[in-house]
Amino acid sequence: MIKVGIVEDNKTVREGFETLLNRTPGFSCVCTSGTVAEALKKIPKAAPDVVLMDIQLPDSTGVECTAKLKELMPKIHIVIVTVYEDSERIFQALRAGACGYLLKRAQPEQIINAIKEAHEGGVPMTPEIARKVIGQFRQQTTAASQVEDLTEREREVLELVMHGLGNKVIADRLGVTVAAVKWHLQHIYEKLHVHSRTEAALKFKQGQGS
Repeated sequence: MIKVGIVEDNKTVREGFETLLNRTPGFSCVCTSGTVAEALKKIPKAAPDVVLMDIQLPDSTGVECTAKLKELMPKIHIVIVTVYEDSERIFQALRAGACGYLLKRAQPEQIINAIKEAHEGGVPMTPEIARKVIGQFRQQTTAASQVEDLTEREREVLELVMHGLGNKVIADRLGVTVAAVKWHLQHIYEKLHVHSRTEAALKFKQGQGS
C-alpha cells in the first residue's frame, strides 16, 4: 500500500485527488492539507510515502513547503502538481527536493503512475515538463562550456559587471584603463555569443549553475 499525502488549497481538486487515491487499489490517502502550516503539522505525523504538492498556497509556496518537509523527512517523495509550467518554478521545485513535476491537466492514470514511479525512486514528469528540463539542461551545459573559455581577467570584469558597476569603476577596481575594460567586454561578448552587458551577466550566471 502506497500512502499518499495531499497539499492543495482548492477543495474540489483536493477532494478529487483523495477520491482517486482511495478508489485505486494499492493506494491510500493518509492526510490532506490546504496550507503550508497545516501540511507541516499533519504530514510528519501521517508519514506518507509520497506527497502531491501544489505550488501556490495561501500562506506560502509549495516550493518552500517541499524544502521544509525534506529537512524533516529526507526520504519522503514529493511530486509537484500545479498549473504552472514556467522553467523557473520547475527548477525551484526540483532544487527544493521535489522528485517530480506534473501539470494539473494530467489524466488520473498519469497521476497514479507518477505516484508509483516516485515511490519506486523515479522522476515522474509530464512530457512538456520533461522537454523544458532537458532544454534548460542543454542551455546550462552550453553556457558552462562558454564560461570555461573566459580568461581569469574576463571573469573578474564580468563579476563586476554583474554587480552593476560601470566601465570607469571597473577600470579603477582592476587598475586598468577604461579602454582595456571595453576590450575585455568585447571578447566576453564574442565568447558568450551575446550582445549586451545584461545578456553577458545572465549567461555567466547560467554557466555557473546559479
